[in-house]
Amino acid sequence: MFEFDQYLGFIAFLTILTIGFWLMIFLLTFVIPYWVTGNILEILKEKREAKKAKLEAEQK
Repeated sequence: MFEFDQYLGFIAFLTILTIGFWLMIFLLTFVIPYWVTGNILEILKEKREAKKAKLEAEQK
């Protein structure tokens, strides 16, 4: 049915396809939400610090 080199090519194709599939699952379920959450928390932290600095400047 398959010669040995065709078999190796098919196995390589399946390996690359599987690695790509699991990489996309990992990125979509962990990395991207982690990145977005971190950015939102950083923005909120900066806004809080700016508001605090503004209040301190008004008090002096």
